[in-house]
Amino acid sequence: MVNLRARKTTAPFPEVRTHPRLFIDDDRHTRIVPGSPPLHLPQTRSVEWVSAIDPKEFRNVLGHFPTGVTVVTGMDGDEPAGLTIGSFTSVSLDPPMVGFLPGKGSSTWEAIQESGSFCVNVLGNHQADECWTFAKPAEGSRFDGLAWHAESTGSPVIDGSLAWIDCTINEVHEMGDHLFVLGDVVSLASKDGDPLLFFKGGLGTFAAS
Repeated sequence: MVNLRARKTTAPFPEVRTHPRLFIDDDRHTRIVPGSPPLHLPQTRSVEWVSAIDPKEFRNVLGHFPTGVTVVTGMDGDEPAGLTIGSFTSVSLDPPMVGFLPGKGSSTWEAIQESGSFCVNVLGNHQADECWTFAKPAEGSRFDGLAWHAESTGSPVIDGSLAWIDCTINEVHEMGDHLFVLGDVVSLASKDGDPLLFFKGGLGTFAAS
């Protein structure tokens, strides 16, 4: 198979320069095609992308998508820490991996990340108080008066949660004003019950028919 491609320069756009020639790559060597005419292609440049989407409208529209509610927990040194997360998802079955997106400026996640692990606690419909506790700034520990225990990684499992997924951190990537955290699942468990859901700024539940 012969692949045709053009060699690019790094001149700033919108300046257009003459490209030298068309090249052939036959997986063994690259050579100029004799007699090929010069190519005139626009050059690229780095620009700051500005969205025309209004942030309030974006939040309003995306709020129509109901999500489960989780509290991602971990250890900040010797102290438990956690934050409410709605943007949680499964990523891979084999190997088992999950992901979630904390805000880029989250000091709680920054502290948890240092431990190298985290636990996703899936809240049940009886845990609305826990949702708001871990979503708002706290003067003291968010774990005051809250029963929890540690599992494989040492990250806190909130007692009474509908499910929990204990993970080690695989990778963390910047995604706009959030981070995408990819985790390798170490252990997990669940129990029967109705979930806590977030929809259009409020909390509710769901019962299967």
